[in-house]
Amino acid sequence: MRRLCLLLIMFCTMPAWADNHDLLYKAAGWPEQRAHFNDALSAAQQRYSNSLPPAVFQALVNNSNKRFAPQAVDTRAESKLRQTLADPVPALTFFNSPLGRKVVAAELLATRKDQLAKNAQGLPHIQASDDRVLLIGHLSTALPAREAGAEVSLAIAGVAADSLSQMIPGLLGSGQAQGMLDGQRQRLMDQISTELPNTLLYVYRDLSDIELEEFVTFAESREGKAYYQAALAAIRAGLAVGQPSAP
Repeated sequence: MRRLCLLLIMFCTMPAWADNHDLLYKAAGWPEQRAHFNDALSAAQQRYSNSLPPAVFQALVNNSNKRFAPQAVDTRAESKLRQTLADPVPALTFFNSPLGRKVVAAELLATRKDQLAKNAQGLPHIQASDDRVLLIGHLSTALPAREAGAEVSLAIAGVAADSLSQMIPGLLGSGQAQGMLDGQRQRLMDQISTELPNTLLYVYRDLSDIELEEFVTFAESREGKAYYQAALAAIRAGLAVGQPSAP
């Protein structure tokens, strides 16, 4: 699943008012991506149901549902995005453009649960011209795909560890747990890196070379970098990987 959860900009509901940050959340596909994340979380919970004792499984479900409750995730992520993205207008302009809408549609298709199931054993290898491969290389560097994918994977896998720690307090010291978390995060990023070029070729396969070049231009621009840095910060805040659940 992490192959296709790389680019996710997720976790928001639209408040009753609509300023430019709110409009950006919607234009960039955050509400739909959050729903896709919840689908993946539910699937992960069901996988654990056959391998954990009932009490541990119930703790897992309770913990994950609490941690990833829409309102809680929205509050953390939206607050961080507002803190870190001073000017949402350039990104809003891009995602409201025909190309931006096509980019979002491609990302949403890739993370739908039926598509994740279809590609559970791996993505098909995408053949591409040298020019397109070069553009994908630039995009791989511009997008925080490795980092975002690692956070999503850790968030889903981490609910089991949270549940065990709750049932057996002191199972891992905070320093030991953080060290294990950091090591797993780095391993995930390394693994994602090896798959990333083909993943991006697959996700954006319906973009023409000209459209892909325009996307790269935005992602590498000062405004694009500001948006994707803020989006990654918001993902980390929303998922709160490695942080204790609120009481």
